[in-house]
Amino acid sequence: MIGQLIFAVCCVGALLLFSKNARQIYSNIKLGRSVDRSDNPSKRWKTMLLVAFGQKKMFKRIVPALLHLFVYLGFVIINIEMLEIIIDGLLGTHRIFSFLGGFYNFLIGSFEWLALGVLVSCLVFLIRRNIVKVPRLNSKELQQWPKTDANIILVIEILLMSAFLLMNASDLKLQLYGFEHFKSAGSFPVSQHLLPYLSTSTETLYLIERFCWWFHILGVLAFLNYLPYSKHLHIVLAFPNTYFSNLAPKGKLSNMAAVTNEVKAMLDPSFTPPAADANARFGAKDVQDLTWKSLLDAYTCTECGRCTSACPANMTGKLLSPRKIMMVTRDRLTEVGNNIKINGSFQEDGKSLIDTYISREELWACTSCNACVEQCPVNINPLDIIVELRRYAVMEESQAPASINNMFGNIENNGAPWKYAQMDRANWTQQQ
Repeated sequence: MIGQLIFAVCCVGALLLFSKNARQIYSNIKLGRSVDRSDNPSKRWKTMLLVAFGQKKMFKRIVPALLHLFVYLGFVIINIEMLEIIIDGLLGTHRIFSFLGGFYNFLIGSFEWLALGVLVSCLVFLIRRNIVKVPRLNSKELQQWPKTDANIILVIEILLMSAFLLMNASDLKLQLYGFEHFKSAGSFPVSQHLLPYLSTSTETLYLIERFCWWFHILGVLAFLNYLPYSKHLHIVLAFPNTYFSNLAPKGKLSNMAAVTNEVKAMLDPSFTPPAADANARFGAKDVQDLTWKSLLDAYTCTECGRCTSACPANMTGKLLSPRKIMMVTRDRLTEVGNNIKINGSFQEDGKSLIDTYISREELWACTSCNACVEQCPVNINPLDIIVELRRYAVMEESQAPASINNMFGNIENNGAPWKYAQMDRANWTQQQ
């Protein structure tokens, strides 16, 4: 009974702590400007099923895709057993679903093969990151905490899967010995090979089984509460993020309503534009000026680096890294959220997303090609953030590279980006 009470307290405490952290993240995302992503629900569900559930975009790189698929399926399917573990922990029972008979054996056997797949995949991922040193997984923005974060998760997964298999192996051996309430239940195609290496003492076996059982459940609860501080929050947020994807063609940029209304008023004197918000900005200076979808993107980023490895600006040695754009947006958003949490409302701290976290050189290196958007496995859009910061620099500060200013001047004076007057554009056809 004491064990059941401790288990119940651990479960309730972990869930309360997670809900508290989840509410903070939700509050931070809500700091963004509104944007309507409720249209075409059938297409949105299809996108989520294909991209988030189906891992469609992962398979552009087959080897990491297969490894990730094992981890993904293992995480989703093996955790079905958590239901049995929770019920057993609360009621003090042992393998309460064993009445399912042959189907139960199939489930446990499947869980074991998946656990082995997860274990092997995580070992390969560790090797790729720390020994092979795949370039996109070892760039400068991933040094220190991001690299440590990735390794922590992989080690945790390995330990959890090892504990799961060792728990099953000691459970099976206790079943064979007919120990207390360890009735014969389950199929153990992987863990059965560990039996020769386990003790023959039933007391020792029982201690191993109980230790691994507690380690597995407490490890999962700890992992749950680690997610809000980790890039692995994408495990949860990938699904809403893909659902709320931008369904417009990738080359289509959004227009600013205030500018659109000004143009309409110029073209049609009878048009009366709605009253403008005096506090509204053109573009974005800080995270509060971005849309809530861009902030959701920041929290969903997996830091996989596919966006940066496909970025032509980055390939040619420029500072721009779309992955870094998302990472620092998340860092700044967390900082702003903590500021509001401490002070009740946002107090100026002398920082902003542009300049403090993202340099002008990075912004203007972007070619707006959408390669980063195309490559992201969870439909994150770094270009939205880049465009909004550029708009602020141009329309609020009148700061842009000389080449951009020249283009603006030519459009204003000549109706085209080139320096030639309209009447002279066809002169080249007369040249011999």
